[in-house]
Amino acid sequence: MRIMRLAAAAAALLAAVGAAEAKDWSKVRIGTEGAYPPFNSLTADGQLVGFDIDIAKALCEEMKVECEFVTQDWDGMIPALQAGKFDAVIASMSITEERKQKVDFTNKYYNTGPAIAVPKDSKLAGVTDADLKGALLGAQSSTTHSNYAEEKFPSADLKLYPTPDEYKLDVASGRIDAVIDDVVVLSDWLKTDDGACCKLLGALKADPVINGEGAGIAIRKEDGDLKEMFNKAIAGIIANGKYKEVNDKHFEFDVYGD
Repeated sequence: MRIMRLAAAAAALLAAVGAAEAKDWSKVRIGTEGAYPPFNSLTADGQLVGFDIDIAKALCEEMKVECEFVTQDWDGMIPALQAGKFDAVIASMSITEERKQKVDFTNKYYNTGPAIAVPKDSKLAGVTDADLKGALLGAQSSTTHSNYAEEKFPSADLKLYPTPDEYKLDVASGRIDAVIDDVVVLSDWLKTDDGACCKLLGALKADPVINGEGAGIAIRKEDGDLKEMFNKAIAGIIANGKYKEVNDKHFEFDVYGD
């Protein structure tokens, strides 16, 4: 009888400690880059816009929490999450095994593949390694697209950039021969005045090992309750039609993918 009482007391103590340590998620800080249109970017007056931003707002509304956005350079995104600068990353971050070693991820909230763009007068004719032999290929550093280029195009010369804006300027001015990025990012850029220089050379077949399972929300490993909140919210906005509303605002096709 005394053993049972002790066990019950221990369980109650553990529950009390857990409750005391439980985080208050009435406010969630969301890290994003603000330099990856059409998914996330900053307007001239400093407002965050894009698919990632609208999805984040829809998820926060579904979870009934207040959300605060924090901009962060891409290369420092995971270290800043781990350091507690923000609580979640909604910035088109692909779910990969390498990143899973450092952080946890929710279920995907979209999944699109890579592509290559070149100047309109380019003599490049295809998107195989042989086609790109000797070409100077630009990519954003620390991304699945730069990893893809290293793995799939060893015959090309890879040049890495902190943000897509830099590689766009270089390909437009002829300083590099081609760029690799998400097909949606490149297609959206090509519709703008700045992208009038260039054309889509071709879409690439995604490699699940490199490109991952799609874009997910990165969460610290110890914040499993927040991950579950986001997963329920993702399912919720898909079920109630809010996801489609946001999707259709930004794209003419379904970016959720298979």
